[in-house]
Amino acid sequence: MSLEKDGLQLPGCHLLPALIELSLAAGECILEYYRRADGADVQYKDDRTPLTEADMAAHHVIDAGLVGLTPEVPVLSEESDTIPFAERARWRTYWLVDPLDGTKEFIKRNGEFTVNIALIHDHVSQLGVIHAPVSGLTYYACRGAGAFRQRRGEAP
Repeated sequence: MSLEKDGLQLPGCHLLPALIELSLAAGECILEYYRRADGADVQYKDDRTPLTEADMAAHHVIDAGLVGLTPEVPVLSEESDTIPFAERARWRTYWLVDPLDGTKEFIKRNGEFTVNIALIHDHVSQLGVIHAPVSGLTYYACRGAGAFRQRRGEAP
């Protein structure tokens, strides 16, 4: 299923398997840091929110994967360089990513963090994946095709 809006062909549901694999790869990358005895190096952004090596490593995995899948669609990630609002405001379609949502929970080592990837068009999510690396659960959806929950290696 592809998505069409105002005559514009958008990346569609056929991308979900690749997005799921991308979220799993980012999750495995995060878990490498999570399992380290010394934890992860923590820095703080200008807004005083924490940033770890795991955040940046997952960002690089996802960014490279999305650029490979849809080079024409810009990526807005919580960990990307600042993109001026004047430029972002012109985007009708973009990937919205939080490579490690719950960095404070990651630092506390309570397992309550996720990898989040969504395709946005005209301010509305069209498809997306949320993966919880510690539990191994993945949630995914595509507009018009339903929403699903899946544990790795099991049917949705």
